[in-house]
Amino acid sequence: MATTESMPEQTKHAGIPLAEFVEDVDSYMQRASNESAEVVLKRLDEQHNKYKFMEYNLNTKKARLKSQIPDIKTSLDIVKHLQSRKDSTDPVETRFLLSDQVYAKAKIPPTEKVCLWLGANVMLEYTIDDATSLLEKNLDAATKNLTQVDDDLSYIRDQTTTLEVNMARVYNWDVKRRQAAQGSKS
Repeated sequence: MATTESMPEQTKHAGIPLAEFVEDVDSYMQRASNESAEVVLKRLDEQHNKYKFMEYNLNTKKARLKSQIPDIKTSLDIVKHLQSRKDSTDPVETRFLLSDQVYAKAKIPPTEKVCLWLGANVMLEYTIDDATSLLEKNLDAATKNLTQVDDDLSYIRDQTTTLEVNMARVYNWDVKRRQAAQGSKS
């Protein structure tokens, strides 16, 4: 398996394209694909909008993961508590949420099985050990995903900055070119 260091930049960051830094604007503008400064600025602006869209999607994913991780931790804590009490004969007394701000008292007898919401109105029954391993796996995956999203957000901010610098450099190059052309006419 390849390490992150040996992976190419393209695959490390969820398909986010690399923004080429324009070192020499004169040679960059001489390329066949660059007809005029307006065309180049329009293309760079389109790429900038794509980066902003990707950044928005990543921020949405980050917010979802940040709200999901505490829920998984809470579920895992509850399952571990039930696991620690399964050999006891006394029921666990608790309050559970029926709806917003409405709780009901419950007595939970010692049990070997729990039901977990999987999402999309799906609930499955698991043994306590299976539920623990599933929740730990989900917590690990969510934490790794959050770390990857943070890395991708950092990368996309770098690419956006590079692109904004390029746009400014091409614009300034065009202004200087126009001033020089105007100065030679007069």
